[in-house]
Amino acid sequence: MHQLVRQHRMEVGVRIVGIILRVLNFLLAPLFWLRARNRRRIPPIKDTLLLRSATDIAAAIRSGELTSEEVVSRYITRLQEVNPLLNAVVDERYRDALNDAREVDRLISEARIRGNLDKLIADKPFLGVPCTVKESCSLAGLSNAVGCLEHAGRRATSDGGGVRAVRRAGIIPLLVSNTPELCLGWETTNLLRGTTNNPYCLNRTAGGSSGGEAALLACGASALSVSSDIAGSIRIPAAFCGVYGHKPTPGIISIEGHVPTLTDENYAKFLTVGPMTRFAEDLGPLLKIMAGDNAHLLDLDKPVHLDQLKVFHMCEATSSAALLRVPRAVQSAVTRAAHHLQRRGAALAHEKFTELEDSVEMSVSVFFSMKDIPNMLQDPANPKHDKSLLLELLKLVFGGGSRSLQALGFALLHRKMLYIPQAAVPHYRRRAARLRQLMQEKLGDSGVLLYPVHNSLAHFHQQVFLRASGVMYTMLFNVLGLPATAVPVGMHGGLPVGIQVIAAPNQDRLCLAVAKELEKGFGGWQPAA
Repeated sequence: MHQLVRQHRMEVGVRIVGIILRVLNFLLAPLFWLRARNRRRIPPIKDTLLLRSATDIAAAIRSGELTSEEVVSRYITRLQEVNPLLNAVVDERYRDALNDAREVDRLISEARIRGNLDKLIADKPFLGVPCTVKESCSLAGLSNAVGCLEHAGRRATSDGGGVRAVRRAGIIPLLVSNTPELCLGWETTNLLRGTTNNPYCLNRTAGGSSGGEAALLACGASALSVSSDIAGSIRIPAAFCGVYGHKPTPGIISIEGHVPTLTDENYAKFLTVGPMTRFAEDLGPLLKIMAGDNAHLLDLDKPVHLDQLKVFHMCEATSSAALLRVPRAVQSAVTRAAHHLQRRGAALAHEKFTELEDSVEMSVSVFFSMKDIPNMLQDPANPKHDKSLLLELLKLVFGGGSRSLQALGFALLHRKMLYIPQAAVPHYRRRAARLRQLMQEKLGDSGVLLYPVHNSLAHFHQQVFLRASGVMYTMLFNVLGLPATAVPVGMHGGLPVGIQVIAAPNQDRLCLAVAKELEKGFGGWQPAA
């Protein structure tokens, strides 16, 4: 009885917090609008090369239509044009990238003369194509501070696992891009590098924590991206910036070298390194490259037949007054996508996963139970010193803080568990385990769930605290260990509209196949200019 009373009080408390946030969103909306009246624009794409898929560019390099050096040089030109407006680039290796490209051109020329070009490109579908890398994924020789003042000047001593895989396949990294401090947040801003802007409206967020990557992709300044996702960090930026982002089944792609990292056994289940692209056809080959020896576990070359696909869809987790509603544009997009797949032969399932209404409680109870989360925010010079959140907040207010507001908020969430009583945590962890089993059974090897990515489109800068509940649409699927792809399905009011395609573990190919079909039906990426 006492446990039920405590649980009821907790649920009431969460609802009250949600209602307060809804009221604040309404009351403060004019302030954000007034601050964002300057509608600066990214320069339009004039170089048609930047409108081609990575798959198409790679084919042109192989055929001799283009050289790798020419491609890399033209992407560098675009980067130099847009980054002063985006603030997405942290550190670059343009000169080394051009040298790498010349070496690729030499190898291709020699292979063509010897008649063994097919052998050279057998496992290198993107040979000579440039990519960009999220700073946390570690690119040897470049900045590895990940937005943390205390790590300013630190450089990666080696490539992370995902980066090593793409370089082995002949893809050429150009730079590392901005993240929130230690990836702790859903807006890409930090005290070290500042704020990254959304290319569709520079006064709005690119999302996080892979916001730098999404922003560069969206305006044609990147062809391929190596990113990471621990609570929506690929999918939210992809949706906000109108590109494709895939969170793979955990354990498929190496997370070696990722910053931050934890020793808790669940960390490797929640964090995934994954691909982001502008075109759906590029996702599968890039995922296969990044997976390396584990690619066979996903059976990515096995055809997906739409007439054998079962499609579940939900327009929002709950209609509770305690949570912000999903915009009508997103709800409509989910419904239209489901009906499009139905017209292409897929079967619509009318069952709903009603358990998703407790996404916040399940996510927080499982994710924030990792034992060494506090270590992420320790002072490296004094690792035993536990910083006072109140003191750090006061220092931040008066201009002397060493922690971003998002990082402090993350630490508060961990300490207070969103005010979920400790006695209720096992209950929600069991619910999460049951939901994982249920979704695995229902989705099987031929089912997908179409679902929102967030409860808003790209919002104004600093609105992230009022919109934080939107992470309930992504974070839970890290906790459940399910693959998920963010797919652009149109525009609304000048901003991208994205949805999420979720499948059972190791059924990533279903997500990618649906992404391709929805690209045909809704047009996919639309240049941000």
